[in-house]
Amino acid sequence: MAHDMDRLLEMSEEIWENSIIPSLSEFIGIKALSPLFEPDWEELGELDDVIELFCNWIDMQGISGLSYSVHRLEGRSPVLLVTVEGTGKGEVIFYSHLDKQPSKPELWSDGLGPLDAVRRGEWLFGRGSIDDGYGGYLCLASLKILQESGIPHPKCSFLIETCEESGSFDLPPYLEGLKDDLGDPDMIVVMDSGGPDYDHIWITESLRGLVSGTLSIKVSHEGIHSGTSGGSIPSSFRIARKILDRVEDSDTGEVLVPEMHVEITQDLREKAESLAAVIGESLWEQLPTVDSLTPVSPKVSDMILGMNWQPSMCVIGADGLPSVQVAGNVLRTNTDLKLSFRIPPGVEAGSLEPILKELLESDPPYGAEVSFVPDSSANGFHSLPLEGEVKRAISEAATYFTNSPPLATWIGGTIPFMAMMQSRYPEAKFLCTGASGPGNNAHGPDEKLHIPSAKRLTAVLAKTVAAVSR
Repeated sequence: MAHDMDRLLEMSEEIWENSIIPSLSEFIGIKALSPLFEPDWEELGELDDVIELFCNWIDMQGISGLSYSVHRLEGRSPVLLVTVEGTGKGEVIFYSHLDKQPSKPELWSDGLGPLDAVRRGEWLFGRGSIDDGYGGYLCLASLKILQESGIPHPKCSFLIETCEESGSFDLPPYLEGLKDDLGDPDMIVVMDSGGPDYDHIWITESLRGLVSGTLSIKVSHEGIHSGTSGGSIPSSFRIARKILDRVEDSDTGEVLVPEMHVEITQDLREKAESLAAVIGESLWEQLPTVDSLTPVSPKVSDMILGMNWQPSMCVIGADGLPSVQVAGNVLRTNTDLKLSFRIPPGVEAGSLEPILKELLESDPPYGAEVSFVPDSSANGFHSLPLEGEVKRAISEAATYFTNSPPLATWIGGTIPFMAMMQSRYPEAKFLCTGASGPGNNAHGPDEKLHIPSAKRLTAVLAKTVAAVSR
């Protein structure tokens, strides 16, 4: 077995160095913003550009039985479907996405930028390198390795979308239209995840859901000198603070919407303790906080539960606030806040939108004009552990490469596709994993891919996918 494992990793090293990294570097150079962040995405054509780039890479791989097609519905971002005929039994769907989040170049470190692919040591820097540009490359590479090794593999479908960073709101009609092409999968593989270190293979068992929208407070039709109006007209910002107190305790961060909570069972607490024993203080230490900041909870296991099984709220954007440099002594007309709620698995995201709207809009302080407009929602995900040949294969490969079996983890982020597919294919196994880890900074400045982890995961995935055909 050692020779086979070493050979898989050698082949992975070769394809990453000679083929994937050069193409992935070109991908980084294309802005390719998700539709939510770029209304003119269709005219710009950058989502089409990244699909074309990836297809050009596919054409050079020589994978037998491969075909692909780009699907476009009017007004919706495109989807790429790649199909590889099986040489063994079973069916697998692989998922990844090619759209990206926006970034401010000025926040990146010297010599780095969101559209500049820079390799430094074990890292490849650039927007989309880890989220999720590498995913499609890695999955197809694992299949190529199997073919070149003469190892039977199942029929494989690769569903690659360009709306994930917007909440995958364009995806459902494609899933319906492509249901015959996607078949009846035994396993669904997602690479848009990772774990709390780079020393293990991590399998994500749960993801939180998401509800977001814009809270708007208006108090006047034009700006008024703050010396004239201050003390008579309540500021829109103060009203926003009062309204936010309805949904979040500002002292503790606890979300005050009962419908957003699930029971924290003893089993969940024990799993959190087990995870805490593995990752320890590194969970907090790897976060880029200021030196004086302290965590919400001093206990690591409580932090893990708070990040994965409890709801949270963030204000992720604002309008109506001029920059500090140009702010005059004016009582502003309005404050608009973009709110993002993360919700635990088991909470129905769609049911929360009317609840939030009622909580935030009812009985507005001072009679101000208040509205909450939801813009996206997605359910969380919770899967059962892998079993049978697939579990045995991934355990053998992970143990060989890391001296440890794969470890289960939870992710506080959201992959809307997972809940969509789980409702559509309730009998399928789910393998949600990836090369993400501490410091990769997905969505932030200095986003980067840990190249050794990606190479290793390619070999592990090849071994795991082959097990479906046993």
